Amino acid sequence: MHTGILPSALRTLHGERPGVHIALYNLPPAEQFEGLRQRSLDIALVHEPPGADDPDLLAAPLLEDPLLLALPAGHPLADQEKVTPGDLDGRPWIAIENTQDPAWRDTFIATCTAAGFTPDIRLEAAEPLTALGLVASGLGFALVQKSMAHATTEEVAVRELPWHETRVQLWAAWHRVDLRPLVAEFRTTILRAGEAA
Repeated sequence: MHTGILPSALRTLHGERPGVHIALYNLPPAEQFEGLRQRSLDIALVHEPPGADDPDLLAAPLLEDPLLLALPAGHPLADQEKVTPGDLDGRPWIAIENTQDPAWRDTFIATCTAAGFTPDIRLEAAEPLTALGLVASGLGFALVQKSMAHATTEEVAVRELPWHETRVQLWAAWHRVDLRPLVAEFRTTILRAGEAA
């Protein structure tokens, strides 16, 4: 939702076909893919696509969202124009859980280490908005998607990290065989919204 892709596509669909019923579900990728196969879902938005050799499903990339540093606005680093890996080494961090990756914590630490710093993870947040709230409380730093930057408050400063190359990807996935023209139309609308994002 926070990327703007789904709200834009839903707004377009509602404007063109106001009588269409839309149901949204927050499901893990495996359940979304199974829902597509069983035809209980029409389209899935996931961070990783189904396999290229999947006999039933197709996918297309929608967005690559860079990660930004979120830090308390009162922290001395908030006034620096450029933040280096050395500036972040050993600082208190809030890690954002990734339920799609069982080894998410190790992945986070490895990504930070590869970028040149070691985070001191003090807290874990179930989702980015919680992490931003903890940052605003002065409890540590977090890496959040650029599309989340609009959700910050004046207590949170956001800085780009050009040297940190990790990006969060968003994909649309669907069944190879369209049974209803409306599904193909909505898929096209979502793909266009991704191009505009």
